Amino acid sequence: MSKLPLSACEAAQQFAQRTLRAEDLVRDCLARIDARDADVQAWTHVARDAALAHARVLDQGAHQGLLHGLPIGVKDLIATADMPTSYGSPIYAGHQPAHDASCVALARAAGAVVLGKTVTTEFATFQPNQTRNPHNLAHTPGGSSSGSAAAVADGMVPLALGTQTAGSLMRPAAYCGVVGFKPSFGGINRAGVKPLSDTLDTVGTIARNVPDAALFAAALSGRHAWQVRPLGEHVSRPLRVGLCQTYEWSHALPETQAALQHAAACIQAHPDMVLRDVRLPVDYGQLAQAQTHIQLAEQAQCLAYERLLHAAQLSPRLQGIVQAGVDVTVAQYDQAQAVVARCRAQLAVVFQDVDVLLAPSAPGAAPLGLDNTGDPVFCRIWTVLHTPTVNIPAGFAPNGMPVGLQVVGPVGADAFTLSAAHALHLCLAQ
Repeated sequence: MSKLPLSACEAAQQFAQRTLRAEDLVRDCLARIDARDADVQAWTHVARDAALAHARVLDQGAHQGLLHGLPIGVKDLIATADMPTSYGSPIYAGHQPAHDASCVALARAAGAVVLGKTVTTEFATFQPNQTRNPHNLAHTPGGSSSGSAAAVADGMVPLALGTQTAGSLMRPAAYCGVVGFKPSFGGINRAGVKPLSDTLDTVGTIARNVPDAALFAAALSGRHAWQVRPLGEHVSRPLRVGLCQTYEWSHALPETQAALQHAAACIQAHPDMVLRDVRLPVDYGQLAQAQTHIQLAEQAQCLAYERLLHAAQLSPRLQGIVQAGVDVTVAQYDQAQAVVARCRAQLAVVFQDVDVLLAPSAPGAAPLGLDNTGDPVFCRIWTVLHTPTVNIPAGFAPNGMPVGLQVVGPVGADAFTLSAAHALHLCLAQ
């Protein structure tokens, strides 16, 4: 009998009780990959023999940690000592790091079985690689955590690692109909992750539900309080949800508008939730552009070796992106950081009367075609503000493609944001 319908939390409980073998779950994941990955193309490398060998060791030994026996996918932006890591670029074809990234080492220490490497866009920017959306192979899965979101959505693996610099976790999670969690900046250590932006890059998790994403993140961060708990253990009053269209609302397509309207109706009907409209401070209207300038400038710095010594091996799209970063002046960069500083200082006012915000994750459902990964416009401001965000599935567009909304919490309030996101996901699914 297939074990794939099990959630990661359910599987973890069964592993702890020794009623499920890690080898059986790994074999089920490998069978799903064999059946589907020729179409979805979510993986760059599958460590079949190593994963099975590790699973057998776990089955014979003592219980190892929160992730004992759970198969995971690792975005190909993240170093692995025993698997190739190419960062989605021909420059690093066959590259073998000397060590695991911190998040991979910590996952292994907590008992996770690394199933393989999942596809990333070129250096986690906007040039797609081969992955397709499992809901409809003619549509993008989003980016840059393309393979991680697609693999989880298609049932190939219960958990996967991703990263976000603008919208690289939220957007593919929304497009593929899964949960993505971007912690507060620095919540999960990023040593060993190919850097794009010193002030933006964030490691996060992708799963089929919020408790699974939270379990994974709790193990990686050492913050076991991040695991989902009933809201009553956080607050003794109704959850105050702020409906937040943001200054980017003009980009929202009809399916996103409908999803937010449906969510508002669900929250208003819930006895333990209160809905409030939130209008962001005027300075926040400049945030998306400020984030863009910061990301472009820092990308050009972080990719200096590649753009100076291997420019011909960069895609034309990435060549244009790094040149745009070179063109950002020091004055523009400093001005953008000043805008961000003003907006971060106003976060306390934004959350003064609400516990979390509910906002769009993407303009709409995954676009048709594989030549672009969609627009991160609705994610930029939350990434640069360093807030925790959780994409939750919020319905479907008329064409059957998933639509997501993101739950946003105050900086550092990751545990509460995850529990609130779980409650909201259940509310929307009723």
